[in-house]
Amino acid sequence: MSRESEADLPGSVSLPGTLPESLRAELIAFRRDLHMHPELGNQEFRTTTAIKNRLEKAGLAPRVLSVGTGLVCDIGSWDGVTPMLALRADIDALPIPDTKTSVAYRSTVPDRAHACGHDVHTTAVLGAGLVLAELDRAGQLPAPVRLVFQPAEEVLPGGAPDAIASGVLDGVGRIIAVHCDPKVDAGFIGLRPGPITSACDRLEITLDGPGGHTARPHLTTDLVTAAAKIVTEVPALVARRVDARSGLAVTWGRIESGHACNVIPQHAELSGTVRCLDLAAWREAPDLVHAAIDEVATLHRAKSQIDYIRGVPPVVNDPAVTELLRAAQTARRGGHTVEDTEQSLGGEDFSWYLEQVPGAMARLGVRRPGDTVRRDLHRGDFDVDEESIRVGVELFTAAALLNARDEKDD
Repeated sequence: MSRESEADLPGSVSLPGTLPESLRAELIAFRRDLHMHPELGNQEFRTTTAIKNRLEKAGLAPRVLSVGTGLVCDIGSWDGVTPMLALRADIDALPIPDTKTSVAYRSTVPDRAHACGHDVHTTAVLGAGLVLAELDRAGQLPAPVRLVFQPAEEVLPGGAPDAIASGVLDGVGRIIAVHCDPKVDAGFIGLRPGPITSACDRLEITLDGPGGHTARPHLTTDLVTAAAKIVTEVPALVARRVDARSGLAVTWGRIESGHACNVIPQHAELSGTVRCLDLAAWREAPDLVHAAIDEVATLHRAKSQIDYIRGVPPVVNDPAVTELLRAAQTARRGGHTVEDTEQSLGGEDFSWYLEQVPGAMARLGVRRPGDTVRRDLHRGDFDVDEESIRVGVELFTAAALLNARDEKDD
């Protein structure tokens, strides 16, 4: 999308807090630096220092979270009563190699890459913080805003619970975030009230039996058959015990057992994921999955041990906060730049914040307009149109200003 003045954009209104060109260039350089130096969850020490130094240079007072990485930073003076709006970014990278060959800012760290766009999320919240700090100094920030730079989003159950335990939601009434979407053009955002991501848990199962000869399976526990039955029957059993609209699905990624063709093994291992579109069904999922596995294992005389690892609930966007993001994007770029988006089967630990306070996540378009190549997240060649940084900054700043008006009207 070409860069037009806000006054020329259909449906836009005049708000302060647009991104100056000088700061835009700095933010692009900041994002590229993060992209070149990706760090995994709870190891984001360089990233944390870079964010902290830039906020302090702007006269702000960021505080490193108690886990040692990530930060929280308030802009403006809080009266101790009026709920603040929080802007959240995740700062960690993925344990995969960067396979891009055409850019100078590809990762310099082997087998590490910002292949999910967290460098963009971080830069957008940082940029919004710098713009809002300028508005505060000019007396144009009507209510304080909190910046949350959260570590370890990619590590189940995510870094959000630790951030919450550090007090990042104290005094917060609403929280917003963005997530890069390579299916949406830069300049646009995708919104959806209600669930916008899926719950995602991890499942580890071990099966044990006495073992034996394949000539006499009737005298022992046929462990390979037991494992195969769990793989095929448990997903169907679970699916029949919840409302089909909940989208509760058990999917296997690993099965291992045995060493010889004529030996019934004594041990088998299975790993998989449990995904769910519905929050209420997700809360029931552990009991349902445990019961189904136990039933099948018992039928085949296998001793089972189940490790059900809680991941994250679905991100459920609050309708009012979703409308705040719609109004903010409309104010900056016009209503035509807001698209409806579908619920994703991916997980996101932003959901933990929404268990505590109302909030919403927007899909931030990062596709270069006119690009027809199908791209996805969590791939080593992932990259973005850096115009998305400006869009993210101005979305966050407009949301902060409009949210303050809402609080005042209330």
